[in-house]
Amino acid sequence: MVCARPGRALCRECAATLPRDGRPAWPTPCPAGLALPMTGGEYADDLKRLVNAHKEELVLALAGPLGNVLAAVVADLIRETGLAGRPVHLVPVPSRPSVVRRRGHDPVLRMTRRAAGTLRHEGSPVGVSGLLRPTRRVADQAGLGAQQRAANLAGALRAVRGPRTGTAAAVVVVVDDVLTTGATAREAQRALEGVGWEVAGVAVVAATRRRAVQDPTPPRQCLPLCDPGD
Repeated sequence: MVCARPGRALCRECAATLPRDGRPAWPTPCPAGLALPMTGGEYADDLKRLVNAHKEELVLALAGPLGNVLAAVVADLIRETGLAGRPVHLVPVPSRPSVVRRRGHDPVLRMTRRAAGTLRHEGSPVGVSGLLRPTRRVADQAGLGAQQRAANLAGALRAVRGPRTGTAAAVVVVVDDVLTTGATAREAQRALEGVGWEVAGVAVVAATRRRAVQDPTPPRQCLPLCDPGD
């Protein structure tokens, strides 16, 4: 898919060039109170082609390599936030059922499952939890700015349940394929926190270039706000 060699979607040499760690990816402007977002790399070139081939062209074999990228991002997020040893739920951002039917699969869920399997194999107590549900249809996000995306997504997700007895120590990480303005991640975070989950951060395979920031210190407007209504 990257090198066009016959026989497999991605040869071993090209797979070896994919990101193997995570880095902070604060959007600019940043949604107020957004949990730490981390990405494997820039949404461009080979990584962009792979994400889109997996999502839209049904190249399901790419779930493995992309899942490995996501696993590396989650592992670094766990280290960055001091969560080592705590149970972690990876919560994929859901697509509408009609979108899943059109595509023929749920790419984010597929990658998340592969990432969780990799992390469990490495000894991390990580699982996948489908805690989020769409509440309504939203407009196509293409071409929308940060404020327009936030307004479009406000109240678009709900969390199906809060922490059960005995799971208070568990935390969640919101998972998506691409981070653009952070509006989707922030809406997922709002829904989860609203029913009692502790959201440790956001893990994505790729982030758009003009909004990806390498400085691990978030800009001032990204610091969590003490707003009980958020």
